[in-house]
Amino acid sequence: EVQLVESGGGLVQPGGSLRLSCAASGYTYRRYVMPWFRQAPGKEREWVAAIDSEGKTSYLDSVKGRFTISLDNAKNTLYLQMDSLKPEDTAMYYCAYAPYSGSWKQLVDYWGQGTQVTVSS
Repeated sequence: EVQLVESGGGLVQPGGSLRLSCAASGYTYRRYVMPWFRQAPGKEREWVAAIDSEGKTSYLDSVKGRFTISLDNAKNTLYLQMDSLKPEDTAMYYCAYAPYSGSWKQLVDYWGQGTQVTVSS
């Protein structure tokens, strides 16, 4: 069974940076997508960034140029480097795991427990 454990969240001032990590184990799909999602209070969970098993990345428009997703296969760890953070980036951030598909967002079947990111002065 896939297990995902996030870390690296915290409180940061606007314009600051954080790097989130997600330690993964128990991969079950030969081809897969590993995304980061976030959910702010009172809002729906939204996809932020994703990387697939071939290294292709994609980003939510509002984080393009500020966030970078990467996957270290040797360490089985997913990262999200977040720069130029804004108050609207405040949310609980979750890593996830899904089989590779054009509709992977509807096929996520493993989630981490989440790590809180708060951007405030």
